[in-house]
Amino acid sequence: MTREAGKQQVYTLVVQVGRKEGDGLPDKSTGAALICYASGVDEAEAVRETVAILKQADLAPLDVSGYGTREERLEAGDEIDDDELDLMERALTENSVIVAQMTPFFDQIT
Repeated sequence: MTREAGKQQVYTLVVQVGRKEGDGLPDKSTGAALICYASGVDEAEAVRETVAILKQADLAPLDVSGYGTREERLEAGDEIDDDELDLMERALTENSVIVAQMTPFFDQIT
């Protein structure tokens, strides 16, 4: 992965979002988890940019968990497939936030 934007790196983030009118989440869902790839000079910048983008998209970010850069994830033993690497490269090249996956939450009635 090249670092075309100077010291920019791509961070893997999982963002939990709550409900907000007009958020586009499925009916009856209570929120969602989003897997995002975000560029930044550090993880804090990547988190700030991701939260700002999601708020602009009428989502309600509640919590962000960082999983590090590609290199950090590989050192930790994570397996990263080619599709994921392509999305990371795109986030770096475009200096952007890529939402790779959205998993809605639903309350379980017992």
